[in-house]
Amino acid sequence: MFVHFVLIAALALSVTGCASLGAGQQSGAQPPAYPPDVFSHRVATSEVVLYWNCSRPEPGVLRLDGVAQSPWAAQPVRYLEFDLVGVDGQDRTVSEIKGAAQDIQIYTNQTSRFQLDLRLAGSEGRFDLYYEYRFHIEEMDALLAGPPVRVPRLIAQANRFLVRDVCSETQHRAR
Repeated sequence: MFVHFVLIAALALSVTGCASLGAGQQSGAQPPAYPPDVFSHRVATSEVVLYWNCSRPEPGVLRLDGVAQSPWAAQPVRYLEFDLVGVDGQDRTVSEIKGAAQDIQIYTNQTSRFQLDLRLAGSEGRFDLYYEYRFHIEEMDALLAGPPVRVPRLIAQANRFLVRDVCSETQHRAR
């Protein structure tokens, strides 16, 4: 008798679990399209992947429109910020705009939009994108010689990266 009760309880739990999964799909929420379908440029680090397009919505303005995705990391990517700079022939910055991802934290498989509208000076030869974010690395337990010492479990790490010639027709292409 007890075995029958356990089997019925297990069956009821599995049916309830499947029903709750189906309810989320019926709410009309569609998962976002995978970014390479709509973006022509891509660059990746160990924690984040950026996808973007460059356009000229009006004369004298360069728009960098894209998404950031955290496809691999178990910890969220935090405070993703951008600097888009126009550089002249002598590698001097002649125009600049700062921006940030729409979300403060980007969790695993989540995407966050960003858009930068750069007013052009007119002498730009290329456009470079600097981006940085905060990421916590879990520290592994290690045995060291000496007395036991309590160490922090998470280490905050700031990361800053450069994408040269971000709007190039031949570089950083999404495949």
